Amino acid sequence: MQIIFVMVKCDLGKSYDVATDAVELIEQVSEIHSISGEFDLMMKCYLADDQDIGRFVTKNVQMLPGIKDTFTLITFKAFG
Repeated sequence: MQIIFVMVKCDLGKSYDVATDAVELIEQVSEIHSISGEFDLMMKCYLADDQDIGRFVTKNVQMLPGIKDTFTLITFKAFG
């Protein structure tokens, strides 16, 4: 199992719509948090070991209406 975090920059006024769509339409999304700073949302996603991360982000996350930009963090080890 791979865990990635996708930081999402949304069109103005679309953060709640993007979050709702992501939770309802993308089964790999486990959590979404609204965050401060350059990005609006942070999505935690669980992918199968053989799933291509780049393809997942470009074909699933980036295609949601209201998304302007993404930044993906790949994790190595969870502690605790």
